Amino acid sequence: MLTRRHFGLLAGTGLVGLAATTLAGRTASAETAKTLRIGYQKAGLLAVARREKTIEKRLEADGVAVTWVEFAAGPPLLEALNVGAIDFGWTGDAPPIFAQAAGANLVYVGAAPSNGKGEAIIVKDGSPVKAVADLKGKKIAVTKGSSAHNLLVAALEKAGIAFADITPVYLSPADAAAAFASDSVDAWSIWDPFLALAEARQPVRLLTTTADTIAVNTYLLANKTFAGANPAIVTKTITGLGDTADWANAHRGDVAAALTEITGVPSGPQTVAVERAVYGILPLTDAIVAGQQVTADRFFKLGLIPKQITVSEAVWSAPKA
Repeated sequence: MLTRRHFGLLAGTGLVGLAATTLAGRTASAETAKTLRIGYQKAGLLAVARREKTIEKRLEADGVAVTWVEFAAGPPLLEALNVGAIDFGWTGDAPPIFAQAAGANLVYVGAAPSNGKGEAIIVKDGSPVKAVADLKGKKIAVTKGSSAHNLLVAALEKAGIAFADITPVYLSPADAAAAFASDSVDAWSIWDPFLALAEARQPVRLLTTTADTIAVNTYLLANKTFAGANPAIVTKTITGLGDTADWANAHRGDVAAALTEITGVPSGPQTVAVERAVYGILPLTDAIVAGQQVTADRFFKLGLIPKQITVSEAVWSAPKA
């Protein structure tokens, strides 16, 4: 059901009409899909794939067109995926956990390396906060349900600080940047290119990064109904992203230039973000799924999701060739 809440979340993305049209007829005709709708964020491999048309090249022979819908973060992207307004997307580790706990109609179809060094908890250089342990009693900006949310939770846990002992301030990246700049918050948990932009705008200190804190992945996801009816499209899309990853690893300068053009982020911070990124597409191994389960269990223990989930129940079984 497309609820008022769904309409509110989709309104900022321009997807309300698309979602309504989808509910009226897309699901019934999914088995003959001639269009793949991909949700993407301006940063990362999907933005490069869009520019290089690697997915379009893989699907062209099948007569499948590709359309792209931009999102500011993972949670609203997965809301659109759930209601069938898009068919495929890519997010960090936390958004699909929140989505699965809410009963979303989606499946994991692949994995990729995490943002690692490009995701961090930061404070201004003059802050009295010198380590994660010093965040007790502080206000920390973070996007709820994002991979940076998981970094914050895991870092506090590692430092022996209860999540209840900090005040999370849930903001979009743009609003969090303003709050951080104006000292309305004491710290910020954030990912690239927003991290690189913050580093370029003022002296900051990294308290910890995802690479230093927790072993996680990012994920390729699809609408469950669409994936079940169109396995070849999903498989070829993943293959196309593998092509993009290979190209990106060999052409980082070109990637930085392309993302500067796409995002409007100045070339300096964008180059920093690209240089510390890791590009690749990974199969959903038992170890990767188990790692995501650890994250889900952590979120449930803290009361951040309403029920315990089994991640493996949302893993897509690709048909064998």
